[in-house]
Amino acid sequence: MIRSHLNFITIAGILILTVMGLVAIFGPVIAPQDPYEQNLSNRFQPPSLSHWWGTDRYGRDTLSRVILGTRYSIITGFVSVAMSAVIGVMLGIISGYKGGILDTVIMIFTDILMSFPALVLGIIVIVSLGSGAFQVIVAITIAFIPRFIRVARGTTLSLKEQEFVLAAKALGASNFRIMIIHILPNNISPAVIMATLWIGSAIIIESGLSFLGLGIQPPKASWGLLIKYGVENLMW
Repeated sequence: MIRSHLNFITIAGILILTVMGLVAIFGPVIAPQDPYEQNLSNRFQPPSLSHWWGTDRYGRDTLSRVILGTRYSIITGFVSVAMSAVIGVMLGIISGYKGGILDTVIMIFTDILMSFPALVLGIIVIVSLGSGAFQVIVAITIAFIPRFIRVARGTTLSLKEQEFVLAAKALGASNFRIMIIHILPNNISPAVIMATLWIGSAIIIESGLSFLGLGIQPPKASWGLLIKYGVENLMW
């Protein structure tokens, strides 16, 4: 009974993620109307056959805007987490394998970044770099890099004393070859698991930054931006 319940949850989760991914990829094709087209005489309309989710304060189709926002929010989340995973895993491997002063410096850097909540750190980066989609990706990437560094470093510390690593070193393999050929592949699975867990958080952070006016800017759309305008103009 428990197994069937878990299988149902797994299948439901996969279906939801698949639908969201398809919406993000094919958003411009499946949007019922142009998400940028304004019609001020058609502002704040309730749901109808022509506008299934009504219209916003500029007369734009809300459903089309949500589909467009899905694309920006999901792509931003995926790209930022992927970048933070690549950078964080490499730094974690170097830190754990080399040790010494380099390890100390990297871990101090990691501890400093992790002392800030991700959203607060994102705000600091955005204020420094300016607002926009690229800046949001950079901000989220910087916020998540320390998390991947810690996981990769811990895995590397346990791997570098394993027999296959010591054997490779005894055979004359360079440190670079050992890190790339022997240690990196064993860090991929933990990194992928971490990435799947943090993509949702990245999307929430992007939405939070956009809600505060620091993220994706109009006329583009994101979930946070749509919520912001919805709160400012409670419809119907």
